[in-house]
Amino acid sequence: MKSIRYILFDFDGTLADTFDLSFTLYDRIAGEYGCEPLKQGDRQIIAAGRPQDLLRKYNMSAHKLGLITLRIRKEIHNHVPHMKPFEGMKEALTAIKDKGYRLGIITSNARPNVLLFLENNGMDSLFDFVYSGRSLFGKDKVFKRMFAKKNIHPASAIYVGDETRDIEACRKVGIPIVSVTWGMNNREILSSLHPDQMAHTPPEIIRCIENITL
Repeated sequence: MKSIRYILFDFDGTLADTFDLSFTLYDRIAGEYGCEPLKQGDRQIIAAGRPQDLLRKYNMSAHKLGLITLRIRKEIHNHVPHMKPFEGMKEALTAIKDKGYRLGIITSNARPNVLLFLENNGMDSLFDFVYSGRSLFGKDKVFKRMFAKKNIHPASAIYVGDETRDIEACRKVGIPIVSVTWGMNNREILSSLHPDQMAHTPPEIIRCIENITL
């Protein structure tokens, strides 16, 4: 059995159901940044694409997307009291914690947002730490900074995330990933990048972890 001690989670789209909220907020502020609101079918296109491809398709610079993302992050704070975890997630996290793993969150969302969400949903005791870091196409750099700060060896961790860039980052730093299919990217695009495991419901995360640690 591999010596896995840490199960690390993405926040938006993996633990918290923020997908629709983020698009709603984008549509509200798009005009301020010279962008058009999303059209019918755009969400499906985004779910099936990689960030670098989507920027070209929508003719948006990485800098502008970064600015919009920061703005949405600030706007989300006002909605945290109403945000909920995906159905079955709290129970799945509790079961993973009961197996003796340490749980952490690595997110580009603001740490106060995440802490408030956890407290509001009775999940704050499940996590050992929340690490907030920002990098649009270099999430592997966020991982490396987190590993150094928390003194975690990559060989002792599994990551759970919902995006193609999560798979790419995990591959660069050498940690296995469980890709979940209820968040930003759909199962087809995730599967094409060959994650170590895929979970289609929160309870399946437990099985995926067991498959990796065998």
